[in-house]
Amino acid sequence: MTKPSLPELLHAAVSSVGGVERPGQVTMAEAVAEAIDTSSHLLVQAGTGTGKSLGYLVPALAHGERVVVATATLALQRQLVERDLPRTVEALHPLLRRRPEFAMLKGRSNYLCLHRLREGVPQDEEDGLFDQFEAAAPSSKLGMDLLRMRDWADETETGDRDDLTPGVSDRAWSQVSVSSRECLGATKCAYGAECFAELARERAKLAEVVVTNHALLAIDAIEGAPVLPQHEVLIVDEAHELVSRVTGAATGELTPGQVNRAVRRSAKLVNEKAADALQTAAEGFERLMELALPGRLEEVPEDLGYALMALRDAARTVISALGSTRDKSVQDEDVVRKQALASVESVHAVAERIANGSEYDVVWYERHDRFGASLRVAPLSVSGLLREKLFTDRSVVLTSATLKLGGDFNGVGASLGLAPEGTEGDDIPQWKGIDVGSPFDYRKQGILYVARHLATPGREGSRGDMMDELAGLVEAAGGRTLGLFSSMRAAQAAAEELRGRLDAPILLQGEETLGELIKAFAADPKTCLFGTLSLWQGVDVPGPSSQLVVMDRIPFPRPDDPLMSARQKAVEEGGGNGFMAVAATHAALLMAQGAGRLVRASGDRGVVAVLDPRLANARYGSFLRASLPDFWYTTDGQTVRRSLAAIDAAAQAAGA
Repeated sequence: MTKPSLPELLHAAVSSVGGVERPGQVTMAEAVAEAIDTSSHLLVQAGTGTGKSLGYLVPALAHGERVVVATATLALQRQLVERDLPRTVEALHPLLRRRPEFAMLKGRSNYLCLHRLREGVPQDEEDGLFDQFEAAAPSSKLGMDLLRMRDWADETETGDRDDLTPGVSDRAWSQVSVSSRECLGATKCAYGAECFAELARERAKLAEVVVTNHALLAIDAIEGAPVLPQHEVLIVDEAHELVSRVTGAATGELTPGQVNRAVRRSAKLVNEKAADALQTAAEGFERLMELALPGRLEEVPEDLGYALMALRDAARTVISALGSTRDKSVQDEDVVRKQALASVESVHAVAERIANGSEYDVVWYERHDRFGASLRVAPLSVSGLLREKLFTDRSVVLTSATLKLGGDFNGVGASLGLAPEGTEGDDIPQWKGIDVGSPFDYRKQGILYVARHLATPGREGSRGDMMDELAGLVEAAGGRTLGLFSSMRAAQAAAEELRGRLDAPILLQGEETLGELIKAFAADPKTCLFGTLSLWQGVDVPGPSSQLVVMDRIPFPRPDDPLMSARQKAVEEGGGNGFMAVAATHAALLMAQGAGRLVRASGDRGVVAVLDPRLANARYGSFLRASLPDFWYTTDGQTVRRSLAAIDAAAQAAGA
């Protein structure tokens, strides 16, 4: 039997989901197949509606080697495992003459821990375990969630937190889950044979396609000990998120609360001298943190350095002592010891990292109204780590609707550790970037409006002219507005102002869960939804409910953001343009994602309005505009309001 061709396979897969093949999807599938066959790397920009999941799944399944697919969002993980993969596998089975297995794999803390559930949780205040079900009042929200999870444990096949509906709070979940550091290990645990996390790993080892998240991919790269099974192909979907997720996984934090928890957990498990030394070091650290002012520490101050070294040394002593001391009063000593060890090791690792100091790390203080001060450390760049860990020994495909910024892929490529496209040389990963376009006709379906006449937004303060402009646009659109703001304060101010001026209902992020807000926004075309970061990327509302997307200003990082400003400075010291490489690239990525909320289907019409004149007037404006979909561009507010009114009238005539 002859091997089926890629077009045949793609046709079968697309037909199975009731779709139609699109030129961009075919181009993408061919490029992915070529990258896999030649063991090279590929960056693919595939616009909304391209059908990119099938564009990479079909060639990956046809290749027959193990593939790992890493995504940023829970929604896409679910879509792949519950819809796209089952249908694609079934559709390709007659042609491939095999039915590839697939599995989901996440970090250990995402799975229910049967030991925690059945044996109890180690207490912080005293050694021993307590029954969290008795400790929580049965009528309280926590108590009811715990009882529900106990029932769920008997029914679930996966133990995956995301399969529990409705979900539970982080506090409730922490009562029934463990981190990888706290886990006893399958061989030592009484429930090892039925452990959900271990079963997920076993399924992944047998699967041809393993679906995971960026966080686990980052941990796999950073820790050195492989978490993911050996694989020949890695596909990173929502690849625009990867750098921030890897940075997050490589960021360390120390807080007085965390250090005191480590002291409490280890106190009765070690000799008095070791316990006292850690207690004293914790008190010294806490006193310093009370005086901490937010901001970057270019150099670690002498007093902080001494406090960190004291913490590091005391934590090391406790770690050594934990291995030898036994306390007869402690119940289930292995569990209590493991939790104490995890807490103290975490303190030791971060204290040592900051005390040692590295030119490749950025250190800063943060202060939170509710949680107090924290000391944080993050890598100045993750590009070297990604180049070394991601692009060796496998073919990597990175895809997203937004990878081409300012007209090329080199900006995103550089953040991933890749040399400019086409650069030759030993040990330089070879890659290609392609933009397969979008099935939408952006110039006919959307307008990009820049309110050039407004005053340039300042760092703080009210923007009366911006509020007038916003109110006029929302009124012309008849509601139907998604407002994307650069800060929560700006979103709140706009919601308050417009609720006083207009009849349209204004929903505000934070006043209800995000899922409920988006549902309410989609259900009523007259409604507006205002919010900040998660709305720039997480809203998929096709149709007449979202016909105006407003950005209050270009979303540059805050000038006092310690990590971003350090990265910008490092580029400048290397002779580059720090503003363009860091701040403008960050803003371009967010704006491209935000503008992508407007056209989600072939019948969608509307306006993306940017209420920041710098997009039209500043030199970097053309770079940012080149990163957005190719909408018809204007700075004429009157024309835009007339267009919005016409779109609103058409929607009303159609009954929406």
